[in-house]
Amino acid sequence: MQRIINFVLRYRNAFLYVFFAFIALVMTIRSHSYHQSKFFNSSRWVSGSIYGAGSDVSSYFSLQEENQRLVEENQRLRKMLFNSQYDSIKPLDSTLAVYQVLDAKLIKNSFTSPRNYVLIDKGEKDGVHQDMGVITTDGILGIVENVSNKFATVQSVLNTKSNINAKIKGTEYFGSLIWDTKNYKVVQLIDIPRLVPLVVGDTIVTGGMSSIFPENVPIGTIKKYDLNASKSFYNIDVELFSDMANIKNVYLIENKDKEEIEELESRTIE
Repeated sequence: MQRIINFVLRYRNAFLYVFFAFIALVMTIRSHSYHQSKFFNSSRWVSGSIYGAGSDVSSYFSLQEENQRLVEENQRLRKMLFNSQYDSIKPLDSTLAVYQVLDAKLIKNSFTSPRNYVLIDKGEKDGVHQDMGVITTDGILGIVENVSNKFATVQSVLNTKSNINAKIKGTEYFGSLIWDTKNYKVVQLIDIPRLVPLVVGDTIVTGGMSSIFPENVPIGTIKKYDLNASKSFYNIDVELFSDMANIKNVYLIENKDKEEIEELESRTIE
C-alpha cells in the first residue's frame, strides 16, 4: 500500500494534468456540436473496429466446426446423387439406398512411389471394410485395401496395381484406368477402341461396370491420346480432377448390393 501511495505522490503532477485535460476535453465536446460529431464518429469507428476484429477472431476459431458441417452436407448430397437413379428411394437416409456414403480424413498420403497408399482415420468400428470406393470432393482417389479397428489404408489410383473401370462421359465406351508412374497428376485409360471419336478435354468418369464405384463419378479430362502397338485401341492420358498432393477430406462409398452381385457372378462363372 505504501508503495502505491509513494507512486501517486511521485507522479501527482502528471495525474493532475491528465485529469484536468480530460475535464477540458469533455467540456469542449459538450459545448461545440462540431466536436461532438467528430468524437462520436471516432468512437463508432473504434468500437466498430474492435467488434469487427472480435468477429474475425470468432470466425477463425469456428472454421473447423463450419468445415465439418460442409463435409457432412457433401456426404448427404453425394448419397442423394449416387442413389438418384433409383426412383423408389425417397428419403435421403432410407434403408433402401443402394449406396451409402461415409466421410473420413487423411492421416497420411503418398503420391511419389510406384505403389502409393493413403491412410484414413476411419476403420471397422465406423463401418469401413475392404473394397469400398474412395473419392475426394473433385474425383476418385482409390479403393480401401486393408482395415483395422480405427484406421484403413486406401490403394491410390497412383498405384501400379490399380485397375478401375472408366469410360468417356456421355458414351458407353469403357476401358481400364491404370498408372504408368510418370506423373502424379496423370493416369492412363486403355482399351478404348480406335473407332471412338476422341477430343482433348473430354471428361472421363467411372464406368459403373464394377460393384465398387457408382457410374459417372468424375475422374479427369483427356490430356492427349494415341494408338497402341496393335493400332486397335487408344492409349489415353487423363489429367486427374483431384489434386493428389493436396487432399484432406474424403468420402467412402459402400455398395450394399456388392456382396450379392459378386456371389451371383461367382456362381455363374463356376
